[in-house]
Amino acid sequence: VRAQTGAEDSSAKSPVGRWKTIDDATGKVQSVVSIWKENGKLFGRILKLIDPDPKDPNPHCVDCTGEQKGLPVVGLQILSDLQQDGDTWSGGTILDPANGKTYKCLLSIEDGGMKLKVRGFLGVSLLGRTQYWLRE
Repeated sequence: VRAQTGAEDSSAKSPVGRWKTIDDATGKVQSVVSIWKENGKLFGRILKLIDPDPKDPNPHCVDCTGEQKGLPVVGLQILSDLQQDGDTWSGGTILDPANGKTYKCLLSIEDGGMKLKVRGFLGVSLLGRTQYWLRE
C-alpha cells in the first residue's frame, strides 16, 4: 500500500483513499479498494473482499490475461494510469476480476467527496457500466 502524498491527495475532490465498491446489480458492498497517485496518475488495488464465497474464500483472477493471470483477487491492481482532466480522471483502465476484461475508465467525485462514480466502457463512454463506490 502506497502512502498518500501532497495536500491535494487528501482533498474531498480527489479519488485518493480507500473506497467500498458497491455491486451495481445487488447494491451490496463487494470489496475495499485503495486508490493512490503515482507520477501524476491514479492506480487502484483491491485490499479486501467483503463476504467472499465460502467455497472460494481467496479467489484468483483465472480469466485475467498477461501478468495478472491467476493472481489472487486480493492485492490485484484494478485501476491503472488515470489522469486528471478537470473534475474527472480518465485515459486509464479498470479491470473486472469477475471476467478478466479490461475497460476504459472514467472517475468523478460526487456528494462532497463521499462517493466515487466509476464508469467502465468499451469504445465510447455511452456504452458501458457505472458503479458508485463509497469512501471508507
